[in-house]
Parts: sequence; structure tokens; C-alpha cells
Amino acid sequence: MERIVHIVVRLTEAGRRVYAQKWSFGGVFAVVFLGSVFTLASFDLLPNAKASVASSVSETRVAAAKAADEANPVAVSELPTNIEIPTIGLKATIANPTTIDVETLDAELLKGAVRYPTSARLGETGNVVLFGHSSYLPIVNNQAYKTFNGIQKLVAGDTITVYSAGAAYTYRVRSVAKESAATNAGISLVTTGRVLTLSTCNSFGTKTDRFVVTADFVESHSVSA
Repeated sequence: MERIVHIVVRLTEAGRRVYAQKWSFGGVFAVVFLGSVFTLASFDLLPNAKASVASSVSETRVAAAKAADEANPVAVSELPTNIEIPTIGLKATIANPTTIDVETLDAELLKGAVRYPTSARLGETGNVVLFGHSSYLPIVNNQAYKTFNGIQKLVAGDTITVYSAGAAYTYRVRSVAKESAATNAGISLVTTGRVLTLSTCNSFGTKTDRFVVTADFVESHSVSA
């Protein structure tokens, strides 16, 4: 028992000595710390707070600029080259004449679909107007006479894909209308947003009626050559 009491007394005395020396230890630590800071400062080795803040601000600005670019992509302007409408099995090339001369347009229609020269291009705000022949004769020598066969069967929600040299532009059908040629109603080239219009006569060689399909732009993406 006496031995245990002796050990407790010694531990108590040791604790008192440590407590008494803590201020000495703190003073030595402070001197060493301040000396280290002074030495590093004399060799210009301390971290540059201003540089770190500037770097952080610069990174923030770069991130903000990138987000702005993604939200507002640079406008493009491309000529259409092909059109596909899976629901009616339609695939056709698209010509882009530079004149509205009737003879020139008629010649291009014998090859496939044609973009009306003064209508919008892909990627632009406005109306991209494509027109082509339709023929339901059992036999035709030139298949271009059937370029836009079946577009009157499209319904709201069907998708149309128009290709440029390096991108695909998807449109969703908004409406399908049958218009009388007697009214001589034109297709407006001025629209809000990006619109695609397909037009064809109801039968090759006649001008009694025409079918007009209006579709709204959905999205575009790059495609490999």
C-alpha cells in the first residue's frame, strides 16, 4: 500500500513540473515559428496570397465564359445536302441553286429536292423551304418525280432529319396541310425561330393542290463524313 502511495505522489509531482514548463515550451515554439517565417520571407519562399486569389478568379472567369459559350453557341449557316424521313421511307439529295430562275429550278427538281434560294440555311433563324416533285404513276423513268411522295402522310410529332456536309439537323412535324393552288398562297420565309417547310404538288404535272409540311427545329449534332 505504501508503495502505491509513493508512486501516486511521484506522478503528481511530475505533472506539476510539466504544467510549470508549458509556458517555456510555448515561448520556444513561438520563437522557432517566427524565425522560420522570417527566413522564408527573406528568400521570397512564402506562398503568394495575391497570386492564389488571382489564379482562383481567373479560373472562375474561364469557367463562366465556357458556360456562356455552351448556353449560347455560335450561330452557323450551312447548306442542306440530304433529307431523311424514316416514317415514310423518304431519302433524297438536296440541290442549292443560287437563282430563282424557273427553268433552273425545274432542272434541279429533276435530280431531287431543292432548297428555295432565298429561304434560310440550316442553323439560321428563319424558314428552310424545300420542295420536290410527287408522282403516283405506276411507272416513271426518273425517280426524282417521286422525291416527296408521301409527305402528306406525316403527322404531328414525326421527325425529319436534314443533313449538311458535317451535321444532322432534326425537326419535329408541327402540321400537315393541303392547300389549293388556286389561292396562289405563298410560303412565308420570315418566321420566329428555326422552321423547316416541305412542299410538293399533289401529283406530278398538275397544279390543283399542294401539300405543305411545317416542322420545328429540335436539335443538331456533328456527324462523321
